[in-house]
Amino acid sequence: MRSADAPSPENQPAAAGSAPADPAAALTGLRADIDRIDAAMHALLIERGEIIDRLVEVKRSRATEGGSAFRPAREASMMRMIADRHRGILPLDTVEGIWRVIISTFTYVQAPYAVHADLASGEAAMRDTSRFHFGFTVPFVAHMGAGAVVSAVAGSKGDLGLVPAFAPPGAGPWWTALEGDNAPKIIARLPFVERADHPAGLPVFCIAHPVTDGAVTEVEMWSVRVAGWNAGAARALAPLAETLAVPDRGLDGAALLVSIPLAGEVGLDGVLGALRACGASVRSAALVGSHASRYVHAPAGAAR
Repeated sequence: MRSADAPSPENQPAAAGSAPADPAAALTGLRADIDRIDAAMHALLIERGEIIDRLVEVKRSRATEGGSAFRPAREASMMRMIADRHRGILPLDTVEGIWRVIISTFTYVQAPYAVHADLASGEAAMRDTSRFHFGFTVPFVAHMGAGAVVSAVAGSKGDLGLVPAFAPPGAGPWWTALEGDNAPKIIARLPFVERADHPAGLPVFCIAHPVTDGAVTEVEMWSVRVAGWNAGAARALAPLAETLAVPDRGLDGAALLVSIPLAGEVGLDGVLGALRACGASVRSAALVGSHASRYVHAPAGAAR
């Protein structure tokens, strides 16, 4: 028999993890919370747009409206923070894609630009990469060959170019066109957040007119031309730096695109020394850009 002062069953608190007394009411409340959050996110995007509008006005008042709106260093810093603080059930792919589109679209609002892309190594993968990183608002212009992309960017006011970060069979050394002081330069390598299952995982270099304000120089990109290129030289460079190599000016010549991390133990001098030690003669070396170090994302619970 229940004692007089014991709570009746209908007045007892629900056990932890048990279903709510009124599921319909609970769903209504949760949906109201989602609507509130959605409205707040939209309001923040509108507020961000208003700030960008004021930013453009400030640039105009300083007569800097003609400068590039791209800030690779700031973008890299933002993406690192986003990846580090993310948690919960929403995939990082989604969060990264949302922020990339926000950044790219607001950059487009400041100074309209187009993305020129080399489709020679695969149209679907390159389109996926462009749409993931730049969305659908930024115009997409297709080309067949990296050289055509470089030419289009060089002839534009402020467009971007996407070229494969590898040497497709039969491709020429497109990076030699970046050697002049006023030529386009590599400003980024995408995807920035690196992981095996990335939905837009095609490795590409992003090129643009030289960025004088906001460039990131964690990895320098060097165009190196050599004579006497041989298998020994290729093996010597492999542990020192990431290198693209294609034949150039004769059977024994090669044009190299060498990625050299500034925080690494081996700099340009070490790379050139390794080439000479293997019998290669260095004809020239020109800085053709720089980019942020790739951020390697480890799944929750895994060692980074």
